[in-house]
Amino acid sequence: MPRKGMRSLCFSPKHSSSSSTFSHSPSPSRFGFPSSRPSFSDSVMDRTLDLAEPVINKWNPETTTFARVTSLFYENRREAKDFIKSVYNLQRAMHFLVMENSSAEKLVRAQNLMQIAMKRLQKEFYQILSMNRAHLDPESVSTRSSRTSIASSSSYNDDEDDEEAEAEGEAADGSISEVEDASMAAMSDLRLIAECMISSGYAKECLKIYKIIRKSIVDEGIYKLGVEKLSSSQIHKMDWEVLDLRIKSWLSAVRTAVQTLFNGERILCDEVFASSDSIRESCFHEIVKEGAVVLFAFPENVAKHSKKSPEKVFRILDMYTGIANHWPEIDSIFSLDSTAAIKSQALTSLVKLGEFVRATLNEFEAAIQKDSSKSPVAGAGTHFLTIEAMDYLSNLADYSNVLADILGDSPPSPKKNLPETYFGFSDSEESPAPVITVKMAWLILVLLCKLDTKAKYYKDAALAYLFLANNLQYIVVKVQTSNLKYLLGDEWLTKHEGNVKQFAANYQRLGWGHVIDSLPSDPTAVAPEKVAEIFRKFNLEFDQALRKQALCVVHEQKLRDHIKVSIARKMVRLYREFYNANREKIAAERYSATVVRYAPEDVGHRLSYLFFGAGSSSSFESSPSDSRRPRSR
Repeated sequence: MPRKGMRSLCFSPKHSSSSSTFSHSPSPSRFGFPSSRPSFSDSVMDRTLDLAEPVINKWNPETTTFARVTSLFYENRREAKDFIKSVYNLQRAMHFLVMENSSAEKLVRAQNLMQIAMKRLQKEFYQILSMNRAHLDPESVSTRSSRTSIASSSSYNDDEDDEEAEAEGEAADGSISEVEDASMAAMSDLRLIAECMISSGYAKECLKIYKIIRKSIVDEGIYKLGVEKLSSSQIHKMDWEVLDLRIKSWLSAVRTAVQTLFNGERILCDEVFASSDSIRESCFHEIVKEGAVVLFAFPENVAKHSKKSPEKVFRILDMYTGIANHWPEIDSIFSLDSTAAIKSQALTSLVKLGEFVRATLNEFEAAIQKDSSKSPVAGAGTHFLTIEAMDYLSNLADYSNVLADILGDSPPSPKKNLPETYFGFSDSEESPAPVITVKMAWLILVLLCKLDTKAKYYKDAALAYLFLANNLQYIVVKVQTSNLKYLLGDEWLTKHEGNVKQFAANYQRLGWGHVIDSLPSDPTAVAPEKVAEIFRKFNLEFDQALRKQALCVVHEQKLRDHIKVSIARKMVRLYREFYNANREKIAAERYSATVVRYAPEDVGHRLSYLFFGAGSSSSFESSPSDSRRPRSR
């Protein structure tokens, strides 16, 4: 009988006993005598059992050596599908026998066949999972672009033409790799078996096998990735160097765990148990919950039980980034109600890591404010606090995206208590600046305030301004050459570059103004008897300035050149005009060489050696060359 006819008989609507085709009561003949022939439905059931029995018994591992040592699905896939069809037909027959109160003998016979079939399918299910570990490893499975179901040909279909399905499969073989082909074939077989066992009432036996094997793979994967379960006390007692190595291992593991291990398991579980949402959810949860919680709880424990210090923040930000960057995948993979606790753990870790970062930035700010070093920096150079703080902030700027998320929940900035000019950019209620921008500007402002305090330790005001110019220039350059540039913007840079020039101008005025002031504004109007006096005064002031500034340093070339050019532009010009206008007036005097000690070129030459530190001071001790001295007449 055709399969459609068989299915319509087994599942036709039930009528009254007088008209039911499948009634077990003898139907009276039209002559009024009971019929001794079995009903048509009994004949159909007998035939169903007769057809299923040899197919199922052939693969009974308890009766034949062949069945014990041979895999049904590896031996002949067509026969495997026939086996599955026989089980479904047997299932329908048992359902009918129960509904129609058929003889116990037939029901027992059917039940025995069903138990044999289920044992066989259990064995096949286990073998496919065990023998295909390579093809069903999470990496191979996760190469599938989405968790969509395998083509409908994967599942049993009464109306399917086997030959047509195989032809389609062969045509598809050319378009996918051998590994993907093997992986999809194994998943297809597992799904056939799972759906058959679940529909037959053997879901528990099927799930037990699946959970044991797949959980061991996930747990082994987590272990191989270097992630171990650590208690809070273990983390608290661990040296930072050791914990840092653990964090590095975690950072390497989280990407693989999310994108490959958990994603692959979710895909496999969705494929194998596509017929039941509840089974699919509970099964996936049981398999991954332990490994996933170990993975996602580690950052929380580190954040809660590690001492907060500025140097640790970058590892914490790395972990925050590790979760945040993979949040779409985490949200998708653990979207089931059963896995909500896993996603919640990952979110909790994000929250705790964010709290750690905010607290650490507060520690960093406090460390700047508490710095108590009072010794002036030699040569009015760049303070170590400036170097360390700006290196720290420029590295923080590399995490601007995650910092923007973390600082989004921070309390309002103290900026609101200060005028905008302190910050160097516009910020209003109509057009507020980003939180990360305000935070970075605030931390730099705290640093600048501390530097203002340290500038007061210089007894010479000129050196104090040079110190401020050096340090602010270092800050500006750090901003220009890091991601701070994009956070603070051109307006901030323009303002602080202007401040650098103002500090440099103040240094020039206080450090060299007395030298410039020793020269007359109108060199041609000087009386002859005053010329020698002016030369001597210039020599004295210039020598004193050179000695005082000889140890000064300006490490940044652009600022160094700017200061020297600014000094030379005024001093050398005035001195050259005075020199050219008055040199001849004293050239004939006996001691003219001691009066006119410097030619204009000598002044420019001496200035060119400035701001390189102590090593340049020796050049100031040498006397001008004879060629530069005025000749006597």
